[in-house]
Amino acid sequence: MTSQWDYFLQNLGEWHGSFTRMSPEGEEITDTPTLVTLEGLNDNKNVHQVVRYLPPDEASRDVVVDYDSLNRSILFFPNGAFSQGSMQWGSYSTFGGEFGLIDNGFGDGSRRLRMVELFDSSAKLDKVVLIREKLLDSNVPERPTLTVDSLLGEWQGEATTMYADLRNPTTFSSYLQVKQKDRDSIEQTLSFNNKNISSIARIEGSRLLFENSTLPSQILLLPDGASCNCPLKIELGHNFVLEMGWLVQPHVRQRIIRSYNEKGNWVSCTLVTEKKVV
Repeated sequence: MTSQWDYFLQNLGEWHGSFTRMSPEGEEITDTPTLVTLEGLNDNKNVHQVVRYLPPDEASRDVVVDYDSLNRSILFFPNGAFSQGSMQWGSYSTFGGEFGLIDNGFGDGSRRLRMVELFDSSAKLDKVVLIREKLLDSNVPERPTLTVDSLLGEWQGEATTMYADLRNPTTFSSYLQVKQKDRDSIEQTLSFNNKNISSIARIEGSRLLFENSTLPSQILLLPDGASCNCPLKIELGHNFVLEMGWLVQPHVRQRIIRSYNEKGNWVSCTLVTEKKVV
């Protein structure tokens, strides 16, 4: 039986890229070139990771981590996609999640997109870090910056949910319709597991602001076809999600979602692959 460790090994390689730190509004603050090396050792029973930061006009800096097992706060999918992060949100503590997707299945597996979404001790979104990476010999170009137009349409999806308590995964179909309501807003309808969720977002530059939700949230439209979906501020008593999306092809999008319940407990992680049908 294939294990979480085997899924983790999909990420082995030398990933050249950058860590782009962004404000909560999606504005670039800093961009630091990086080299992330994940090397399998002892017949891949161990993994040696080196994150080398290569800031311009400064000395490089290495962060080294060795793995022989995986933390409970991380879940991997068969294609190497993953999410890790806080297992519990609580008042007056920092909180966040990291996401990773590889373009295998919809590319040659030579590009990887990661994202970190971080909240400060007052539960407000503090910063987003967009991490765009490629293997050394990759000739696959970066995807265009995500736009509202590229999201419009009807998307049919297949999803797999893995659970924090390690119960058996579940799979289901999803349907997402995004349409222009007027010049300054879009309307979104999401259907899955006999649930229908409709919402309206105000368009503000590269931000989609869902201000009328019980827990106001936003989607940032970012370079390389990426998107960041999360609350503007977390509040106890509300379910919420942290999400990264990636438009890997003009008509194919993947989303990886980390879900928390109304008590702030991490519940599950879902990988959705959607194809535009209209």
